[in-house]
Amino acid sequence: MFRKMPFFLIGLIIVFGIFHTKIPLHYQELFYGISILLKSAIIFVMPFLIFGLLLKTTLQFSKQASVVILGILVLICLSNFISTMLSFGIGNIAYHFDLSLQIPTNTQELQPVTFFSFPQWITNTQALIAGFLTGIILARRKNTFVARLTHYIDKGIHFLLQGILYCIPLFISGFLLKMYHDEMMVHLIGCFGKIFLLIVLSLIAYISLLYLIVNRGNFLSFGKNVKNMFPAVITGFGSMSSAAAMPLSIIGTEKNARYPDLARSVIPITVNIHLIGDCFAIPILAFAILKSFGMPAPSIMAYMIFAVFFVIAKFTIAAVPGGGILVMLPILEAYLGFNATMLSLITTLYILFDPLITSANILGNGGFALIASNLFGKKVFSEQTEKTQ
Repeated sequence: MFRKMPFFLIGLIIVFGIFHTKIPLHYQELFYGISILLKSAIIFVMPFLIFGLLLKTTLQFSKQASVVILGILVLICLSNFISTMLSFGIGNIAYHFDLSLQIPTNTQELQPVTFFSFPQWITNTQALIAGFLTGIILARRKNTFVARLTHYIDKGIHFLLQGILYCIPLFISGFLLKMYHDEMMVHLIGCFGKIFLLIVLSLIAYISLLYLIVNRGNFLSFGKNVKNMFPAVITGFGSMSSAAAMPLSIIGTEKNARYPDLARSVIPITVNIHLIGDCFAIPILAFAILKSFGMPAPSIMAYMIFAVFFVIAKFTIAAVPGGGILVMLPILEAYLGFNATMLSLITTLYILFDPLITSANILGNGGFALIASNLFGKKVFSEQTEKTQ
């Protein structure tokens, strides 16, 4: 189902566009109320999801606590932060596009049927800190216990993510009906085409620069590197999952790298947490949506705070379709002021664009693995030589 999610959402947009006037107002209000309830439920479970994902990541990395692994993790954080900060400038370009989604004065806004709202017992920041500290403490326990715990965490995370992803069509339906009712959808579809083009051009430019730097400006080697990664990129485009394309990513990276053994080891580390496509797509879409709803663009300081939490949250993302945006919803709400309609809109746009975002993530990870192997390859190689002597 998840591979077909973008096509399913396009189908929803078309069906509601044709038939929304034939749906009684009460049912539109009911769908809208259910969407708000589901949004509340997603925000409610997100701290538990973040805690589990960060705990699992900390346990995994603590087993390989070497200087090289630490260096790679620092490099991942730096790369994600640079990509996200570059998106501030590109997002400001998007913000100056004509993206106003003004609701006609003669149209009454759709009002939701009111349901209960889920409480938020702990914040996402508290969940991040708790997951990290718990992982460090539990890593000192016996390996059998840690392995069993990681297995159960995996099962719990899989269950939560599957539940959330199956709810996405219903979650989005109510907000789609609201946008059609409030006469925003036609303008929305028209104006966001150029935002997608801006994201694509930005990703092509940045990832190309990454590979050119690795190859010291050699266009022949650059072309060879991209060609070797192309099977993984196509697989990621079709499956919308970096994890599904990981075997091909490893093969392509091995062919490209000076130190194949190290580069091969970097790919599994980066597959969930080094996501260049997300670092560009989500902030640029966020700027465009802020403009569309008449909200001010964030200042550089406010955006830097957002970027820090955005980068930290990368360690809690599962490489499944839609996983990149689901974990970011509370951060967008807390630090950029997104409301329920805006969260639904960015979720829809992200999933529609997910095949290209995933492809960019895979290609970016291939380039990052080459950088990491060049930086740390000599150290690893010299240590291995010393052990064999």
